[in-house]
Amino acid sequence: MARRGPETPWEVRASTLARNTNNLIRNIIENLKVKPNPEKKLIPLSLGDPTAFGNLAPPDELLQAVRDSIDANESRTYGVTNGQLEARQAVADYSIHQGRVTADDVILSSGCAHALELAITVLADVGQNILVPRPGYMIYMTLAEGLGIEIKYYDLLPNQKWQVDLESLEKQIDTKTAAIVVINPSNPCGSVYSKQHLLQILDIASRNRVPIIADEIYEYFVFSGHEYTAMSALSKDVPILTCSGLTKRFLVPGWRMGWLIIHDRNNIFEKEVRKGLRNLCGRLLGPTKLIQHALPTILKSIPQHFFDGVNSYIESQATLAYKALERASGLRPIMPQGSMYMMIEIKMSMFPEFKDELQFIEHMYSEESVLCIPGQCFLYPNFMRIVLTVPEDILREACERINVFCKKHAVFKEKAMGIVATSLSVDKEWKVIY
Repeated sequence: MARRGPETPWEVRASTLARNTNNLIRNIIENLKVKPNPEKKLIPLSLGDPTAFGNLAPPDELLQAVRDSIDANESRTYGVTNGQLEARQAVADYSIHQGRVTADDVILSSGCAHALELAITVLADVGQNILVPRPGYMIYMTLAEGLGIEIKYYDLLPNQKWQVDLESLEKQIDTKTAAIVVINPSNPCGSVYSKQHLLQILDIASRNRVPIIADEIYEYFVFSGHEYTAMSALSKDVPILTCSGLTKRFLVPGWRMGWLIIHDRNNIFEKEVRKGLRNLCGRLLGPTKLIQHALPTILKSIPQHFFDGVNSYIESQATLAYKALERASGLRPIMPQGSMYMMIEIKMSMFPEFKDELQFIEHMYSEESVLCIPGQCFLYPNFMRIVLTVPEDILREACERINVFCKKHAVFKEKAMGIVATSLSVDKEWKVIY
């Protein structure tokens, strides 16, 4: 082989992993072809960060725990790659709702996304596939496809509160399926699954001998009348890797503290998976010791009324947005049951000037300076997602602007059953044609 020398042209290529890694949301949002209206203040209903507007802040007890950690020498040293024992034990104690958990079942990670990466890479290999809900958060695509792991999608049912289409799920399973991802409570749908529905999913996983990756970063983020149940608490034989962290419930996404918990009642993971997870931890050498050192205090000291207050606020925001947007021409919001998002159907037939929901959102952004996430980011066209954690006055203003935009652009035509709608008001016609 000829050696390269000064006369050889430079050619430095990105790796296969780098070339094939794609963050769908970032790529779509960062490549919008339009700018917001300079005469109207931008309202980004696209930010899945509950702290972005400053109206939701972590409790004093949490902040003090980290202040104390700064003064401790133990917070500055290197640690074991899967997390310090005291911190892992604190997570085990906190996660009693998931079933029996010991410190040995816990791996600390650099945020929940890192926990998901550990779960995917320990279970799936090149040429295998994992099953992901559609619509669903596309971090799984970002983490898997660059490694040669295929993503297959099972459908959720918008008219059934985004429950899993069980027939669709089972049809996607084949001999190369390495895991099923279940997001509960859901991003982007805001659904919260009942115990009965979780048991139906577990039954499919059990009969097909496929483990589950339970994405439960929104654990306990539920509205009144609904109940969060950890999937692992219901499983009798299906091994589960549960991923969660401080990010959402504790309102500190920038601290990047997550965890993975191994649930394996029948020791199915004992032979290789547990060791594989420990091996993978050696790649990043563990998450920040500063937050690890504070973790036992954080998980024990936060009063319940803090969490209740956050949930109550987001539920009131969901109600506000739902009532406001159900009056919008051509939109159908779906009331969430938890998390911090709402999915809204865009009846594209009423907006013929736009080829798809991305163009609808681009024009709304340029005219009204309101930015929503298009359904394409979740592989679910004709929908958009909004975030509910913004201040009340800002959410109210955003909904008013969305209503103005829809009223301006909606086109009403002759619809089913030969009803001519020209004599109907906007609201009445919507009830007829939808």
